[in-house]
Amino acid sequence: MKYEPWIAKKLMASGGGGFTRIILWIATGAVGFSVAVMILSLALMTGFKQEITRKMFGFWGHIHISDPRSIRSYEALPFEYDSTLIESIESVEKVVSTPDPDMPGQKPFESKGGVRHVQSYIYLPGIITHDDQMEGIVLKGVGDDYDWKVINQYNESATAWTGLGEEELIISRITADRLKLKQDDKLILHFVREGKQLQRRFIIKGIYKTGLEENDAKFAIASIQRVRDVLKWDSTKVSGLEIAIDDIDDLDLITEYIYREEIPAHLYAENIKEKFPSLFEWLELQDINTIVIIGLMLAVAIINMITALLILILERTQMIGILKSIGARDGSIRQVFLWFAMFITIGGILIGNILGLGLAWLQNEFKFVKLDETDYYLDYAPVMVLPWHLLVVNVGALLVIGLCLIAPSFLVSKINPIKTIHFQ
Repeated sequence: MKYEPWIAKKLMASGGGGFTRIILWIATGAVGFSVAVMILSLALMTGFKQEITRKMFGFWGHIHISDPRSIRSYEALPFEYDSTLIESIESVEKVVSTPDPDMPGQKPFESKGGVRHVQSYIYLPGIITHDDQMEGIVLKGVGDDYDWKVINQYNESATAWTGLGEEELIISRITADRLKLKQDDKLILHFVREGKQLQRRFIIKGIYKTGLEENDAKFAIASIQRVRDVLKWDSTKVSGLEIAIDDIDDLDLITEYIYREEIPAHLYAENIKEKFPSLFEWLELQDINTIVIIGLMLAVAIINMITALLILILERTQMIGILKSIGARDGSIRQVFLWFAMFITIGGILIGNILGLGLAWLQNEFKFVKLDETDYYLDYAPVMVLPWHLLVVNVGALLVIGLCLIAPSFLVSKINPIKTIHFQ
């Protein structure tokens, strides 16, 4: 066994004088606090992005197929519901990318999953009137192929929804509060078709709340057949298809594949990130906040560890002189203090993991950190701890702090053994 780690352990056991001991405690605490904040920052940001995207994809699906003229509007432009096309899309299990011919050497890669579900829809704008109040709304007509498990996550009614009658309607909590509506209330929807005003009566079957205010304020869910009746379409017409996929990482690859290989030329495939770019760009910008926090916490840990190392070297000048006088090289003595600093750093990292993971668990269980749902789309701060995040934080902190301590450790070479041995 090398003597450098052994001496470092003895230094750890002695702890030094009173002032030095306080400095070492502060350094250990600073590393622990920094690591805890880094873990919590990554967990909060990951959980926040995961929850927002889950809500978006849950309500909208991952990929939309529609007439390209209706991409940026809710105009109902029909196309034929083709069961053969639906079966073909649902049979997609794996997709392999096509290498770009302009980029030689590029290797194809395979998707993690495929298509999970396909469902049809029709959008129809209208106006709700109730007790002399009016509210613009977009009906989302859904049929027997609709995945009710997703919307039932946001169900505020007493029973789960499994379908809709022709006069039944599901509205958002925002719409219900604005118009003072509740379950089983009746209301009138007004539509304009071919220059004529149409009126249809609906009964509120239930109320949902996703927390995505802009989304909730616009949409209500109705029977697809009821919407067809207003539009005077036959039962084979839809205005779009929603596709849900197995893994979000495959979004771009599967979207491109469906557009090029599955759907006819008169239709267009677009994923939700393309449909709502501003929301996802805002989510990506949140990563900058996390990077800044991690950078600041690393700086705090590094400064405290450098301070602790310098104080330790200055306090142990007599020991350094003795080691030099018996033939120890500067490099070996530097290793002693670097080992000592690493022991402190590792102790701080362990404390930071316990503190960070403990707070993350408490937030996940009790949700004591609340958010303004109007601004953040969530009423609490969700957390999601990924194992590879822990690995990056722990290994990264150890390596970065260790590298930053190398330069201060060269102070050892400036110490004169003859003078320090007599130093009292």
